[in-house]
Amino acid sequence: MTTSVRAGVRTEERREIRVAVYADDPLVRAGLRSALGTGPGIVLRDDPATAEVLVAVAGAEPHRIPVGPARLVLVADQPKQAELWAAVERGLAVVVTRSEATPARLLRAVADAHAGRGDLPADQLGSLLRGISRLHKEVLEPREITLSGLSPRETEVLRLLADGFDTGEIARRVAYSDRTVKNILHGLLSRFGLRNRTHVVAYALREGLI
Repeated sequence: MTTSVRAGVRTEERREIRVAVYADDPLVRAGLRSALGTGPGIVLRDDPATAEVLVAVAGAEPHRIPVGPARLVLVADQPKQAELWAAVERGLAVVVTRSEATPARLLRAVADAHAGRGDLPADQLGSLLRGISRLHKEVLEPREITLSGLSPRETEVLRLLADGFDTGEIARRVAYSDRTVKNILHGLLSRFGLRNRTHVVAYALREGLI
């Protein structure tokens, strides 16, 4: 929401939120669109690829939920772990139980998702955290990858780069060759689609990777 002053009058402008709806049952989908469509600042989109928030009802096939840039609000009672992980892969931000899925609650969930605020019931959050722990121990750790997506040596090199050290200084501090340090930085630039060292440091700081 932004605030502006026109002719000495203070007015508030509400930013529109583009919302799409997904449900296997067409009647449920129509009901969600009806509930959300009357909300202030809500603009309904048919194509999830053009939406900022996707409201989806958990069904028999969670992998059918569209993948895209939108943050996901999942309407479900007790999603199975497979449903929860499929939702996480699709940008899960908020889970709303079916019994609480009133128009007011859905609109609040959309606003939270749009603002980047996560909201999961305690039991589902616990299940998700246990799954993340298992993923780290069984999949990532054996491959020397942390939950951030970086290896320990990538994190170390990035931190030193952020502290202002050049390639030679980083190499001496971590006992790598200059070539190894350059290869690590080149790999990070390529993986994240970044332009240069300044960009990779800014990206790492913005995303909380270091």
